[in-house]
Amino acid sequence: MKAKILIPVVALGLIVSMVIYFIINPSYEKSLEAKYYYETGDYQKAYELANEAFSIDIYNRMASTIMAQSKTSMKYMKYVQQAKEYMQQINEIAAKQNISDADRSKIKLMSEIMVDSYVKLAPSVITDKALVQEAARYHKNFEQLLEKVNR
Repeated sequence: MKAKILIPVVALGLIVSMVIYFIINPSYEKSLEAKYYYETGDYQKAYELANEAFSIDIYNRMASTIMAQSKTSMKYMKYVQQAKEYMQQINEIAAKQNISDADRSKIKLMSEIMVDSYVKLAPSVITDKALVQEAARYHKNFEQLLEKVNR
């Protein structure tokens, strides 16, 4: 009878002590804060906090994961930002009456850069799906542009 009560009490005690350690430990506290910033889309702040947490405790896997994911997400954000800038420039060129050979070369070069840059991105299951989809849409648009310019 005592064993039936003792085992759950010991298990509960271990769980409570693990939770307290997780909350009080400064490394995990920073990891939780980094996770919050990652979830809200502030990948730079998440990376910085996760890096601090990791430097406090190199065995903090949560910090390590958030650092890696933030780095990946920042690459996607940079790709999307650059794609928007290039698309704006391409739209300005396309609005002209006559598109010169130099303008065609410029469009081709921008498209090649964006197609090649996309190949270097490596999504994971944790990376924001909307961000990955937006990058994929831009990649597809640049592939189509490149195909049209090469004709």
